[in-house]
Amino acid sequence: MTEYLGPLELVGDRWIIGDPKRQGGSCLVLTAEGMEHYGPGAPGPSAVIPWSKFVGLNIRATFRAWHATRTMGVLGALGGGSMESGRSGCSVGGLLRHPYEGWSVIYTHHERPYTGAHVFLVKALFRKTSEARALHRLGDPEWLGAAVARLAPLPAWWAPKANRQVSEIIEDLGT
Repeated sequence: MTEYLGPLELVGDRWIIGDPKRQGGSCLVLTAEGMEHYGPGAPGPSAVIPWSKFVGLNIRATFRAWHATRTMGVLGALGGGSMESGRSGCSVGGLLRHPYEGWSVIYTHHERPYTGAHVFLVKALFRKTSEARALHRLGDPEWLGAAVARLAPLPAWWAPKANRQVSEIIEDLGT
């Protein structure tokens, strides 16, 4: 079984976004109940958001850890490029309901670089799962493991085809 797709990684029997093992690391744990945010050095979650509270969810990821620094955020803004950079370059965000409000948290990049294909595919997985109104499936470790196992080997060189493949995988696995 594939154990990661960009920043999404299987640790034990739980899927986690980010690297909690790095010094000052923060991460998000995907559980059956919702998404738990663990801040740097926190023994327990600083926030727990139930899946039913999310209207939509997206993920941002940089290719390398140093792209998520404040300096790269400034350089990225000055350069006008489309590459994710800066402190929010590694973040998960979305729209929460009742009351409707924006929500965003940052996570710590792993020491390993993320491939362009994996970054594109993890973003597509979150986007397409949101569109299918099946965000709760991200909290099902077996479902998510099956999705990652099918997505990780895909090349993402042609975005329309990759988007269609992600949609087909989500439909095949059931929502």
